[in-house]
Amino acid sequence: MRKADRHLLIRQIITEHTVRTQEELLQQLEVQGVSATQATISRDIRDLKIVKVPDESGQTKFVIFQGMQASEDEKEEEQRLIQMIEDVVTKVDRVQFMTLIHTVADNAPLLSAAIDEVTMPEKVCSLAGFDTVAVISRSDEDAETFYQFIRKHAVL
Repeated sequence: MRKADRHLLIRQIITEHTVRTQEELLQQLEVQGVSATQATISRDIRDLKIVKVPDESGQTKFVIFQGMQASEDEKEEEQRLIQMIEDVVTKVDRVQFMTLIHTVADNAPLLSAAIDEVTMPEKVCSLAGFDTVAVISRSDEDAETFYQFIRKHAVL
């Protein structure tokens, strides 16, 4: 089953049934003839922005988060990224189509995840080490734009 079809089915299951755990969601999917791993379900839950809320009896159940519009969510993710850049970036370099971001020790994976969460046409992906993030862009121009974004927000 394609991811989009599985997501649609998960939305339907959570809307029509009380689902309290990932295991229950896996069981409901199996009833519908869909086999998935726990890791896949975890990613789906994150992608669909499914959260646990208390029901009328006080027990938690899964619901699809409706609190923010997509544009508000994107602004919040960008603000988190900017805050992280201010807090952990120690140096930034650009080499052709790559931007190399140096961080406080053991912060590169967190910064890389924050970069990946923000939609930016200037980046293709990021790779993290212990204290360095490499951001790959499609062109030198895109890399320069991304580099300037990081420099603007870094406290160097």
